[in-house]
Amino acid sequence: MRNSTYTDNIKVFYSPIEAAIRWSGLIDQESEIIRLWCSKNQASQRQFAQWPHLQLNLDRIFDGIVHGDLPYGRCGITCDDPTLVSDPDLTVRHVDLRTWIQRHYPDQRPEFLFDTFERTLHPAIDVELIQNLILERELLRATYASCSRNLKELQASNELLRQDHARLQSEQPKEEISPRAEATYLNILGALLHVMLSCSPSGTPYSTFRSQEAIVSVLVAYHSSLMGITERTLHAKFAEANRRLAAQIA
Repeated sequence: MRNSTYTDNIKVFYSPIEAAIRWSGLIDQESEIIRLWCSKNQASQRQFAQWPHLQLNLDRIFDGIVHGDLPYGRCGITCDDPTLVSDPDLTVRHVDLRTWIQRHYPDQRPEFLFDTFERTLHPAIDVELIQNLILERELLRATYASCSRNLKELQASNELLRQDHARLQSEQPKEEISPRAEATYLNILGALLHVMLSCSPSGTPYSTFRSQEAIVSVLVAYHSSLMGITERTLHAKFAEANRRLAAQIA
């Protein structure tokens, strides 16, 4: 909320001296200063020496006007006419003055242009930037709330799926291989290994494999994604199959 000083001293537009008075915080001396200014007496205007900031700020305003940094006009109507610089009706708009001071004198926060909150901010902090950050924060809050709701819904769905999975697993009959079936599989495996690593009566190899290691390497290379197809498991099963086959042949 803007304070009473702010609202009492603001206008839609100002003459350069009115703007300089407010910038310098000399509103209580405005009548005396305006009288000196309107006298058109350069010697009288030098009496501004008792208000050094007034003369400095007045010079800054005219410097901005002359160099095209501060828009100006006549009686509140913006007009880029250099002849108006010496016109007694020369004016600058409130909004243009505020923008110009923000850009060229960021350390200055005269109270007729900036409210109490704005004047407490560090000069490097831009009010518009703060407003954008606040808006962004609110958007992030809304997004976070939405994501939180979605997360809770997903967690609830995941819990239901987990429970269903556990129930289905408990209901599924467990298949255990019988000793007879295991013996059959090991016999077949041992026989296959024997044949793959053997030769015909004429000496021709039945396969291109020359060792059990080669067979294991190929199986792991092509089928490692399958359950049980690992070097350790294959070597163990092959060894057991070989022992069983050897025992039966002997």
